[in-house]
Amino acid sequence: MHISVTIIGAGQAGLAMSRCLTDRSIDHVLIERGEVANSWRTERWDSLRLLTPNWMSRLPGFSYRGDDPDGYMANAEVVDFLAGYHRSFDAPVQTNTTVMSVRETDHGYRVVTDQGEWNSRAVVIATGAASTPHIPAVATDLPSAIHQLAPIHYRNPNQIDDGRVLVVGASASGAQIADELQHSGRDVTLAVGDHVRLPRTYRGMDIHWWMNTIGLLDDRYDEVEDITRARRLPSLQLVGTPEKRTLDLNALTDAGVQLVGRLAGVAGSTAQFSGGFANHCASADLKMNRLLDDIDEHATRLGLDRELSAPERPRPTTIGKASTSLDLRDVGTVIWATGFRPKYPWIEEHLLDRKGAIRHEGGIMERPGMYVLGLPFTRRRKSSFIDGVGPDAVELTGQLVQHLDATALSVN
Repeated sequence: MHISVTIIGAGQAGLAMSRCLTDRSIDHVLIERGEVANSWRTERWDSLRLLTPNWMSRLPGFSYRGDDPDGYMANAEVVDFLAGYHRSFDAPVQTNTTVMSVRETDHGYRVVTDQGEWNSRAVVIATGAASTPHIPAVATDLPSAIHQLAPIHYRNPNQIDDGRVLVVGASASGAQIADELQHSGRDVTLAVGDHVRLPRTYRGMDIHWWMNTIGLLDDRYDEVEDITRARRLPSLQLVGTPEKRTLDLNALTDAGVQLVGRLAGVAGSTAQFSGGFANHCASADLKMNRLLDDIDEHATRLGLDRELSAPERPRPTTIGKASTSLDLRDVGTVIWATGFRPKYPWIEEHLLDRKGAIRHEGGIMERPGMYVLGLPFTRRRKSSFIDGVGPDAVELTGQLVQHLDATALSVN
């Protein structure tokens, strides 16, 4: 079948691009391996909530319309939100369709799926950044009796085997799962490496309100000093809860979670941890306070100090004598909250870098007519948020339309 644009993925990014194309009357199709918002439906744990407040749930032509703008949507609510967005403009989604290959042709691209082929002049890859969990090689050294899983396979504490739980990775997923398991009565050890610490609220306002207000979330890919590093930063150590509580290492320690350094290796029945735990914590504290300094300066510059609560800083991360080893005979489960790695087996290898990530410049890939949307810092710092895919989609649509116009002229 021939069509102008094929979009791969019908999550927030794919739907945002679809709306932009619909507004310009450009024919297109969205290819989705499952249902709309498939990752939210099938790869999230039961208690998960958005890390961003509901008022930041904004997409082209659509936004949050509930009665709790300062709250955080639960997983099922996000599914309903995206399904409502899909219905709002009748996005042309072909569900339960797996992409097998994307190949360049004389007139564009052929997208081969298990349900047929699509020939189009442009392709937008909107499959997101959280599809393939990264499981370190050290996982193969663990005793066979230990149950191992990634956050996309975790649902709730009831599925976890008896024994201590070792959670590896202390960004958003690892911190939240460790916290939930500890409060369920489990004994939890959290292995901590590089992480980004922030308070949930500061001076009475959500931290995302502040980052939005000072313009940090709109930092552009072509303005930061090291875009490669910026795209690889860990997710923010936050949790969305009705009480707006801060979830940092101090909160986890107070709850009873045992903190150790980065997992360095496994020797027999012993897990070994890096001695650099204190350095990771000191670095996270330093960067947090630099951001809070920027916020305070912004508030003073705008004359807001009298309207806001006092600038009380979170206390420094408490560093006890962290153990550098753990007897794995006491461990029943290891949860690998170690992030994700790109996997695009259907894309030609020359379009990927040596780590398998898509090569692109602000979402524009190396082949004319190919684009990517929804990855960390695609075009701006908030690109992977619901609030960020919209502005990126608008800008990439402009680029895409220029490509369609140029190819139409060349054909004629």
